[in-house]
Amino acid sequence: MKNYLTVDEIAESIGVSKSHAYKIIRALNAELAADEYITVAGRLPRKYFEKRWYGFESDGGENSEHKERS
Repeated sequence: MKNYLTVDEIAESIGVSKSHAYKIIRALNAELAADEYITVAGRLPRKYFEKRWYGFESDGGENSEHKERS
């Protein structure tokens, strides 16, 4: 399993347009950048998306590379 979700995967999994998925990615990447993480445009760490998006569950994965937000 990949560690990063793409805009297509996010749009499909939560049922929104690609343009809206890009807005979500930008917002969540901004949160990560504020916590001094390096981000990749158009991609979002799977574990961070799972944590922040209520009701989203992927098919597993063990690599959590972000720190907990307080």
